[in-house]
Parts: sequence; structure tokens; C-alpha cells
Amino acid sequence: MFLLQPPQVRDLELFTRMPDALRRRESSVWADANRGGQPTDSFLEGPVFDDLGNLYVTDIPFGRIFRIDPAGHWSQVAEYDGEPNGMKFLDARTLLVTDYKNGLMLIDVATGTVTPHLQRRNTERFKGVNDLVIDAKGSIYFTDQGQTGLHDPTGRLYRLRPDGQLDLLLSNVPSPNGVALSPDGKLLYLAVTRGNCVWRVPLLADGSVAKVSQFFTSYGPSGPDGLAVDTTGRVLVANPGLGYVWVLNARAEPVAVLRGPAGASITNLAFGGAERSTLFVTDSTHGCVMKMDLDIPGVPLHRGTPA
Repeated sequence: MFLLQPPQVRDLELFTRMPDALRRRESSVWADANRGGQPTDSFLEGPVFDDLGNLYVTDIPFGRIFRIDPAGHWSQVAEYDGEPNGMKFLDARTLLVTDYKNGLMLIDVATGTVTPHLQRRNTERFKGVNDLVIDAKGSIYFTDQGQTGLHDPTGRLYRLRPDGQLDLLLSNVPSPNGVALSPDGKLLYLAVTRGNCVWRVPLLADGSVAKVSQFFTSYGPSGPDGLAVDTTGRVLVANPGLGYVWVLNARAEPVAVLRGPAGASITNLAFGGAERSTLFVTDSTHGCVMKMDLDIPGVPLHRGTPA
């Protein structure tokens, strides 16, 4: 009889903390709606690395993008009227950002210039886009979460092809959030925050999806958020309500639990370091970036085209 082994439990280490000089001690529309009006001096998300080993993160309520160098020093790249969340690089200097307020935006990290990329679908505004991933052909998969949940399971998953064609793949998701691709690009994993689970989305050769299933079920007050995949296909799940990162094998069994400090909201994650084997995660509650060295590197991230 197969007996499930208990997962290894490890505590995340502090990499860097947002300097006090960069924290905003003021109210925001975002915090009023999403944090119950609690004072929120920052809310970090969207970690992604450039080719030089710099880490970029978003600050949702104040529309800011930060660069953190390998030594943990912070600098502001951009600030604009938006609510940026997930990010991926299109080329060495262009970030594609999922902005809850504005849709898909482009940011030139050399100049801080912010320009629209895709703000509407057939003249209709998005509910509130959240996160994205890019496949080997340059197609961009992104989630449109808004305020959806079990009361309103109408969140959406889109694919934006390199030629500009926008495909609606799913429209029945109760709070679609993070997305990640399997190493062979044939499966997409989708965090479903208010359903407290991760869906498994097969990507078929004709561009459609079918037999979408529930891959992993979590628990607690706020479900899965950011996702990542390592080179063996393990799925790593940021779970803000628990302050955990789940490391899941092919059976969706937790083989490791990476814990944040007390009160942490672990929202998103990215592989970095010389061998892409160090995991960096955003602790949004405390305005910190945590890290953990792992034995398996993350899959390389693909890039799209800023058409």
C-alpha cells in the first residue's frame, strides 16, 4: 500500500524589505475595496527577473514598479495611474503588465514610460486582469479576475496570440488568478482563488481547451494566488491565506511546504539566481521579498512580442 509521506516543512528566509522611504502611509481606493480599509503602505506582487538578475515587483495600490538588484537594493522604475499586478518580460527592456484598472500595459524599464497594449475586448472593459504567462510561440495567457468568486463564477482566461487574435478560453472561473505552463507547454495551471483550488487546463493542438479539471484543493480564508513550475513539472502554489508555498508533485501531493513569517500573505513567486533554483516570493502584508534555495530549478520563461 502506498503511504503518502508528510511534506517537508521549511521556513522562507528574508531577502529584502521595502525601505521605509518608499512606503506610502496614505489611503487608496484599492485598499478600501480589497483590504477592508486597513492602512496599506504597499502591496507587492508580480515578481519577475531580467537578464541581469534584477528582480522587478509591482505595488498594486499605488501604481508603482520597483527594481531590486541582486544585493537587495530598491529603486523605482515607474509610477502611473493604475493597479499593476502580474508581469513578464517581452524583451530585455519591455515589461508586459496585467493592470486591474487599465488592462494590459507596456512598461519600458529603461525610461519608465507606460503605454497601453490591450485595454478592451470588442470595446468592453475587462473585469480586472490579474496575471499572465507566455508560451514558446509567443502567445500570452492572462486571467481576468475582477471581483468574481463562488457567488459570481464568471472570471475569464484569455489567450492573446502574436498576430493580435484574442481567444476566450474559459468564462466560468470563480476568481482566476495565477497561471503557469507545464515544461512541455501542453498544460496550463490556473489558480482559482475563491474556489481555493488549482485547475488543470489541457491546451489542445487546435487551440481550444477541454476536460478542464481540478488539480489541487487547498483550504483557509484565501486560496491559491501566484503559480510557478519547475523543470520536473512540480507545481509551486503561493497561498496567501495560509502564508505558504505548496510544492506539489504530479499527483498534486504536497512534497514540501515553504512557510512565511506569522501574518504573511504570500502572493506570488518567481525563480531566480544563477541557476534559476532560488525561489523568491512576495510577502505582501509586510512589504518584503522572501527566498528559498531549492534543489530543482524553475522552467525558463518565454517571451512574447510587443506587437
